[in-house]
Amino acid sequence: MKCFIIAGEKSGDLHAGNLAKALKRKQENAVFQGWGGSEMRNAGVEVLQDYSDLAFMGLDFLGSIWKIRKLLQTCKEQIETFSPDVLVLVDYSGFNLRIAKWAKKQGLRVVYYIAPKTWAWNATRNRKIRKNVDLLLAILPFEESYFREKGICTKYVGNPLIERIDDFKVDSEFKNSLPQEFENVIALLPGSRVNEIMRMAGEMKQLARKFEDSLFVIAGIPDVDQHLYETFRCIKNCEVVIDHTYDILSVAKAAVVTSGTATLETALFGVPQIVVYKTSEMAYKIVSKLIKVKYISLVNLILNKPAVKELIQDEYTSANVVTNLRILMDETSNERKAQLAASVKLREIIGTQKASDEASDEILKLIN
Repeated sequence: MKCFIIAGEKSGDLHAGNLAKALKRKQENAVFQGWGGSEMRNAGVEVLQDYSDLAFMGLDFLGSIWKIRKLLQTCKEQIETFSPDVLVLVDYSGFNLRIAKWAKKQGLRVVYYIAPKTWAWNATRNRKIRKNVDLLLAILPFEESYFREKGICTKYVGNPLIERIDDFKVDSEFKNSLPQEFENVIALLPGSRVNEIMRMAGEMKQLARKFEDSLFVIAGIPDVDQHLYETFRCIKNCEVVIDHTYDILSVAKAAVVTSGTATLETALFGVPQIVVYKTSEMAYKIVSKLIKVKYISLVNLILNKPAVKELIQDEYTSANVVTNLRILMDETSNERKAQLAASVKLREIIGTQKASDEASDEILKLIN
């Protein structure tokens, strides 16, 4: 079995690596090539293009058309030379949907793992998916029915965060490594993009002055300029910890989280949270017209109710965060109890299956 996998960013590389390992366990003679990073390499994939070279895509699209065209052509030539039994596209829809269109014309089997979020915006892409993708592997429970209603062959395989969290080993010494004079730990997850961190940090750092008996631990990431976190390091009850988000969540009593995958991770750790998000006024006006969902956090979207508080744009102020955080820190508050119960319900809805195992089974069924 020959499989070509394309992942264009860090999270996709991680999930693609786990998928390749699962396929290898079930098909010992499997051979892999693709685009990705270290996780895919560690899984035995011959990586022909590192995802770090694709970071210009997205907002810089218009200024990089020539480079994108060249990369698309290179990718097509590599797939053609390899002649895989199946092409697996992981997230990264701007690039991967173009490859899917070409691959389908070549008669290749096309699997898409981690579906484009067309249920939120740009629903016109559903037509492209239906036409060019043989099998869509969804990781959010509501996606299976949504895409099937659009005529797309879809299978919910579970969420890859479940196996990551279940495989996580709590470091018993982590809490002891933090300053001990504080009563509670509050996690701050400002995001993974430079603009997000810069916008979130301004309001987040104001919290420390309102909760002097608590230690605020900022979940930093290694892939950005570390000077972005300097604004926190000068506050006495703030600690910046790089690349240990799960360790931080394992000891946190509550959290303030920038909207994104981290909201789901926080809930799965059973940590009550406030979800926040702010962008430029122009971007917000545009996005608010395009987005077609009631909530921005994955927790609320999956549960289909406002289980966690969302403070968006003008509502995201330090005063509003302080008010809501005080409520969540109160052990007797109904809001805290409701969030803890919602976390349990969330686990039930998502299920316990390992996404990489389920996804690999579906891919092998398609090939055979």
